[in-house]
Amino acid sequence: MRSLTDTMKLVIELSSLHTHILKRIEQQLSIHGISFTEWMVMHRLYAAPKATMRRIDLAESVGLSASGVTRLLQPMEKLHLVEKESNPRDARVSLVRLSTTGKTLYQDAFTSCRQSAESLAEPLTKKQLASFLELIRTLQ
Repeated sequence: MRSLTDTMKLVIELSSLHTHILKRIEQQLSIHGISFTEWMVMHRLYAAPKATMRRIDLAESVGLSASGVTRLLQPMEKLHLVEKESNPRDARVSLVRLSTTGKTLYQDAFTSCRQSAESLAEPLTKKQLASFLELIRTLQ
């Protein structure tokens, strides 16, 4: 069997860390009835001007395909967390907006997400956390 390079070990460790983080955060967000991906969609919309984005831009910002974001948004629309909006400039462009209900749920879930993130990072000093963030940004 071939031995792993340090780069391969890094990828494996990052993948394991990603899984660990998602499990912890998903557990906290389940209290609110949403997944981390749904929370990320709400987060992007919440931060967008007028809480509205083109679906294709939203998909790209959360790492989904156009069809993937459409499938994700359908149940969110039924729960009145997001709303379709027509684009007055271009009827071919599909817009999505965070509803009032969605904003409220996002704010409640934000607190849970923040607490979970703080708990996950607890073993790190502020300097270690800053260094880790810098290293991650270098890889992106």
